[in-house]
Amino acid sequence: MSYELLRLVHTIGLVLIGAGLVGVFMMDLRSRQLPELPQFAEAVRAIAVFYDGLVVPGAILLAVSGTALIAGYHGGWAFLGQPWLAGMVALFVFEFVEGNTVTRLYFLRMRRLTRQALAQGRVTAELERARGERVPTFTHFLDLPILFLIVALGVTRPTDWTMFFAGSAVALTAAALLTAALPRLYPWAPAGRGGKVGAA
Repeated sequence: MSYELLRLVHTIGLVLIGAGLVGVFMMDLRSRQLPELPQFAEAVRAIAVFYDGLVVPGAILLAVSGTALIAGYHGGWAFLGQPWLAGMVALFVFEFVEGNTVTRLYFLRMRRLTRQALAQGRVTAELERARGERVPTFTHFLDLPILFLIVALGVTRPTDWTMFFAGSAVALTAAALLTAALPRLYPWAPAGRGGKVGAA
């Protein structure tokens, strides 16, 4: 496969995963503002659609095309000597593993719990507990900052590790601030058990 075609596939993968993660972020933010259980359930379903329809295919395209580009045009394992490229690979692998073992699975569990709540006509205690979990919330908010750092490394191509470590610190800080601030802006406190998800 030619270099130009691989670059095209890589770019398409980046567009898909970027659009998917933005969609997930916006729908999660929207879900925190919805007082009715059916509306909340629709937002959660949309999050899963963004993950399965955009993020996962984009990640696969990035992984396949990126591996081919490294093997064919960046000297194979010699990429480890290029901080910008090694940093991109490390962050992508972290994002891929985290996204499919923590964040995506969490939102799939949220969709299942929301369906159960709809069937019972009320917000269940298990759904309440799941909605307040901090670890998957943190990893969810970490997705976009990490993606931005990956793009920054690919565009600027630094010759040392300064941007990688500084950018990682910024990404972690941003995710921590979002995790602390957003749930307080839109507290998820159901008003009774009548199907309400609670409004701030």
